[in-house]
Amino acid sequence: MSITVSNLSKIYGAQKAVNNISFAINKGEIVGFLGPNGAGKSTTMKMITGYLKADGGNAVVCGIAVDENSNETKKKIGYLPEANPLYYDMFVREYLEFVGNVHKVNNLKQQIETVIATVGLQVEANKKIAQLSKGYKQRVGLAAALIHNPDVLILDEPTSGLDPNQIVEIREVIKELGKNKTVLFSSHIMQEVEAICDRVIIINKGNIVADDKLSNLQKNNSGNHVVLVQFKENVPLEMLQSIQDVTGISQPSASNFQLSTKNPESIRKQLMELSLRNNWNIVSLQSENNSLEEVFRNLTSNNN
Repeated sequence: MSITVSNLSKIYGAQKAVNNISFAINKGEIVGFLGPNGAGKSTTMKMITGYLKADGGNAVVCGIAVDENSNETKKKIGYLPEANPLYYDMFVREYLEFVGNVHKVNNLKQQIETVIATVGLQVEANKKIAQLSKGYKQRVGLAAALIHNPDVLILDEPTSGLDPNQIVEIREVIKELGKNKTVLFSSHIMQEVEAICDRVIIINKGNIVADDKLSNLQKNNSGNHVVLVQFKENVPLEMLQSIQDVTGISQPSASNFQLSTKNPESIRKQLMELSLRNNWNIVSLQSENNSLEEVFRNLTSNNN
């Protein structure tokens, strides 16, 4: 395991910011870490990186216990914090050289050019950081997290401040990096997590409320699914209203229907049987899982 978190806790006065949580992440996994504001995401990330001391439990990175040797674990981790602290008076390459020297990076000049190309900073690489837009400042932070070629990436809101085109570019960078590294990142952009991650951890009020493959969360969550069916013929709406387990029907056109349900497999089976009995021809039949946004809302809204 590249990251192992066991019974990790952080307490501020009477508030448990992180409450006895545990999870493990393998090399090559890209895991989305989600939660409402104040849920404990950033606090957990800071404890894993060694920037914040845990009050209970432990985190292990690449086989090294963070509380016993945080300097060694920091060598294994590339960390982009939410605040993204930068030295604005430095030029881009100057700053990356500074960070690289802290990590004692070999062939530093070449590595600087490599990370600049990786995060798409070439156009702005000759400027002072203060002159950059928020999106390009975010890229500098990501480049700094990559400068020492770490095994583990901890990214707290990595696409904050980026425009839609930049988000797509950085998303592809993260996906490519995730082939050989372990990536744990938080984001409030659900579409971004759906596009990048196979697995999602959701934390709420310091407790993990979900840890599973995205497909399983969408399948098993208690919210409604939608079954989309298109017939060759014009089918009367009332003919479909007798189907069991349907919680709602909409009819965009005479031959197209959207059926809401908590049991999509049952609906698909009944549609097939109904079409056979009435000699209808089904052109297409598919079901859509809950969006991650719906899953997130279902798991966290009751406790906000």
